[in-house]
Amino acid sequence: MTGMKEALKKKEKTESRQQYTISPAAFQDHVALVLIALATALFIGQGEGLEHFFGSFLLTSLLMFIVYRDILRYKPHYYKKRRMMLLLGLMLLITMGVGRGAEVALEGMVRGFQLDVGDTAKYGIPIPSGAMLIMLLFDFHTAIVISVVLSLLAGLWQGDPSFTVYVFVGCLTAAFTIIGCRKRTAILRSGGFVFIANIIGVVTVMLFNGELLTPEASYAIIFAFISAVTVVAIVSLLLPVLESVFKVTTDISLLELLDLDHPLMKNLMLEAPGTYHHSIIVGNLVEACSELVGINPLLARVGAYYHDIGKSKMPEYFIENKSMGASKHEKLTPHMSSIVLISHVKEGVELARQHNLAEEVVDIIEQHHGNALITYFYEKAKEAPNGESLSEDVYRYPGPKPQTRTAALLMMADAVEASSRVLHDPTPARISALVDKIINHIFLAGQLEECELTFKDISEIKSRFTYILNGILHKRIDYPGFDLNQEGASRAGEGKQQADREKAGYRPDPEGLPNNPYVSGR
Repeated sequence: MTGMKEALKKKEKTESRQQYTISPAAFQDHVALVLIALATALFIGQGEGLEHFFGSFLLTSLLMFIVYRDILRYKPHYYKKRRMMLLLGLMLLITMGVGRGAEVALEGMVRGFQLDVGDTAKYGIPIPSGAMLIMLLFDFHTAIVISVVLSLLAGLWQGDPSFTVYVFVGCLTAAFTIIGCRKRTAILRSGGFVFIANIIGVVTVMLFNGELLTPEASYAIIFAFISAVTVVAIVSLLLPVLESVFKVTTDISLLELLDLDHPLMKNLMLEAPGTYHHSIIVGNLVEACSELVGINPLLARVGAYYHDIGKSKMPEYFIENKSMGASKHEKLTPHMSSIVLISHVKEGVELARQHNLAEEVVDIIEQHHGNALITYFYEKAKEAPNGESLSEDVYRYPGPKPQTRTAALLMMADAVEASSRVLHDPTPARISALVDKIINHIFLAGQLEECELTFKDISEIKSRFTYILNGILHKRIDYPGFDLNQEGASRAGEGKQQADREKAGYRPDPEGLPNNPYVSGR
């Protein structure tokens, strides 16, 4: 425990020294902010004169700087992904560009039908589409910040402060009603709420201006409906394109990956049924802990389902898929055995990319073993008389260590679930001791140094793992009339299972607990 506290203090000191400095990347960001502000000012100040343009440019630059600092402060993981910063800037430009195009189209329609609508055509501009897309591609916090920016820019653009209120109500509704969206049809439902919000916004503005009972009010409601319909169309059209081009993972795409009929999952079930079952149990463990540590439960479960897909290439070399008979590793040197085990990570990454899995899922596959040492084969190589290379690097997974809380949680769940299979008598006390030992080993091995898990998170994860494993591994009552535990068969089977486990790297200590969380075959 003392070692864990010292390691945690060292990690906190290292993180406290990390500060953002002016770098070429930061300079590029500032240039990009200026360019975005310039382009946005062109949309806003088009045809309004030079002074209006410069005023728009100054205000837009200030708003862009505020957004930039907000991301650095509250969402630094977006800053580290350059494509996400680029996407955010493009979303602002796309929203304003679509708004300008919609304004031109609506004005053309009004002129074509010779309608006397006053200035109500502006209520048909689909600015809430930007807030909805940002909610789907980023998060609620970012969507609210951008909603404020879009509302202020829209009010400046139309020269009408009341229009700022109308746009903000629509954007806020679009972002809020799409939270937790797991089906593309939810976009249509959210569009309905946007229409209701638009009507409320129109009525509010008309009441303020004393125009509620004028003919223009009915036209304003019609344009509010057009805005909501256009929002649904724009989001439905752009979302899959932006997901693909910028490799963004949304809950919608994650839910599609949870389909067990996915080719990778079907292949894993047929070729490596033991690994398939293990992945399902790991998925239950990580999803149960996801809310405790503030991560996306869908991403956690999807990562668990696919983290071992590389084992489908050579399933017979992994203990959970081994049928009766001698272990395949008996004919291999320790070095070759370690290469086989390590290869499942590389194979998994390649399969994931071939099937266009989300980049976050690929990262989890790559990081779920970190740079852990395959202790069993390393120790076996040390005992060999042939002088085989004893460099630890040869017997380590290539890494990197988990970079996110999701990858770290999956690493712990993977090791705990695998190790729980070798408990001779899975009592609550033994399960609790196993979870403590496995997770402490991972922590002290430095595998959690590069993620954001806190000591409190780790403690809560231990408690939740213990609770779930007690439910999975508990004993059941005997079935009357069935002798399912014949003395001879039971002992022979247990002896054979234990021999197979020891050959594949499972070596329990005198307390009945595995002596290494990074057991062979896992």
